[in-house]
Amino acid sequence: MVIKTNNLKKIYRLGDSEVRALDDVSISIEQGEMVGVIGPSGSGKSTLMNILGCLDKPDSGEYYLSGDNVAELDKDRLAEIRNQRIGFVFQSFNLLPRMSALDNVELPLLYSGKRNTKQLAEKALADVGLADRMHHEPNQLSGGQRQRVAVARSLVNDPSIVLADEPTGNLDSKTSDEMMLLLEELNSQGRTIIIVTHDPDVASRCARSIHMIDGKVANGG
Repeated sequence: MVIKTNNLKKIYRLGDSEVRALDDVSISIEQGEMVGVIGPSGSGKSTLMNILGCLDKPDSGEYYLSGDNVAELDKDRLAEIRNQRIGFVFQSFNLLPRMSALDNVELPLLYSGKRNTKQLAEKALADVGLADRMHHEPNQLSGGQRQRVAVARSLVNDPSIVLADEPTGNLDSKTSDEMMLLLEELNSQGRTIIIVTHDPDVASRCARSIHMIDGKVANGG
């Protein structure tokens, strides 16, 4: 079991009211699964992804990552997990605008202290079909190409888990299909892929879906 949560709760307080972003969420995900987390806006799926990616902490409940209780890990260990074990793909790409595709992909390698960072970044871009675009800045690339740069950046440290938050949200249907084919290929290589989406067509491409509504798991956990 690579991911297991028990009764996760996350509450946001807005004045006198409270929003239960997560309300007793318990899920299990096996190594090598491709899982969709689907639900409408406000269902809690992005909050769940942030906790699974060690970007946020629950108010209560337990999160085990490869058997480790994440609540017991120190800041350095959590930073190492985010940099090397988990790759992130965001809907808005989150690329630095004045840096080339190659420099954007190289950044996580610089933080991890690896050698031959330029060559590793070049390989990651070639693996997603962008060998001829690596010196272009984001504003010189199409939406699909920018998302591929984001995927290359997420893979450059060879993580075992990829978390993708609405990876097709800013793409047309043809480019969305290409992105899903790429994620399916990464899954076939043994990586665990978790896709947060509101799109039933995207979720249907996953082996299993976890449906969320009002901060709860409706089914599939």
